[in-house]
Amino acid sequence: MAPIEQYLMTDRGAEIALARSAAPESISRDATILVLGRKGYEKAVEGQNGFVCLVGRSWTGPFGWPEFWNPKVRAADCLNPQAARSIVPIFYLRAKMVMAGRSNAEVLSALKAAYEHKQLPDLENGAMEYMLSKSSYLTDEEGHNMAHLMFDTRVKDGKDWGSGAAGSPVMSGSFWFDSPQEQSQMKGLPPILVFLVGVPNWSDGTPAGKHNH
Repeated sequence: MAPIEQYLMTDRGAEIALARSAAPESISRDATILVLGRKGYEKAVEGQNGFVCLVGRSWTGPFGWPEFWNPKVRAADCLNPQAARSIVPIFYLRAKMVMAGRSNAEVLSALKAAYEHKQLPDLENGAMEYMLSKSSYLTDEEGHNMAHLMFDTRVKDGKDWGSGAAGSPVMSGSFWFDSPQEQSQMKGLPPILVFLVGVPNWSDGTPAGKHNH
């Protein structure tokens, strides 16, 4: 884990603008906006359309991801009402734990306990997320950004959506863990399979290509 300060954005207005850029303005202008504070995510703007936009940090990604603590990650994300109700509470808990200095293992344990005690909601059908910001930084890998949509599902097998098939634009992975070898740690967590579909344009309508260099 990096020092807490490295996960924070000093300019609140810039964080709000980056969060909004995750989705087209027609959606994000009426969305609720969250920003990361010293105790976790907090509401900066109250919206009207049920969408919630925020800037995800590395530790909102899958456990076991090599960049789980990468302080450079700024992942603009705009979640639809179904995802806002069922995924955002997970982000709130993760952020609260991380900003309190808790370890990867402690965050995982807290999530499992929250599900056991019905403190986190079940995943709603139809949950999806816009990630169309040309200003996001998703990874240290070459081509650090990509315009895409994500669909959070209870589907068991990605092949049911053609994920990974030759020529298919669909990719998929566990919401919780980066590699299949870690699936043994899934006990106590609801299975969530996330499908990722690349799209041709950024939220402002300009062509995205495959990557933003």
